[in-house]
Amino acid sequence: MITPLEIEDKKFSKQMMNGYSVEEVDDFLDELSVDYSKNYKEVSELSAKVEELTKSLAHYKTIEETLQNTLVMAQSTAEETKRVAKQQADQIIREAQAVAQKGVEDLKQEIKIKQIELADIKKQFDIYKAKMESLLISQLELLKDVNKD
Repeated sequence: MITPLEIEDKKFSKQMMNGYSVEEVDDFLDELSVDYSKNYKEVSELSAKVEELTKSLAHYKTIEETLQNTLVMAQSTAEETKRVAKQQADQIIREAQAVAQKGVEDLKQEIKIKQIELADIKKQFDIYKAKMESLLISQLELLKDVNKD
């Protein structure tokens, strides 16, 4: 391949009458044309390759952006899911505590009722005991009277 320096340094021998040798100039131009054609073809291929690579790069940048957006969305969805789950867990805990508190209040109320029932039964027993004692005393008095006669 001819370099720009070779083109610059190329000297043509001069003929006396006609100037440069037509044959040397034609040969050089042929050589220069072949090299220029190769360079032109190579530049065209490289330009096409650069264009193809630029399109690929744009495509991959789009994919990268999409992946980044997807990742951000996934992260925000995960955070939202965690937040909702925490709220639901807190709600379940509050409901369980309310149910447990209601159960405790119900049991306390039932204990009070049973204590009142127990107090009533004790009073009834005391009344029954007093009646029995009175009955026994009266029966004892009757027996004493019967024994005196």
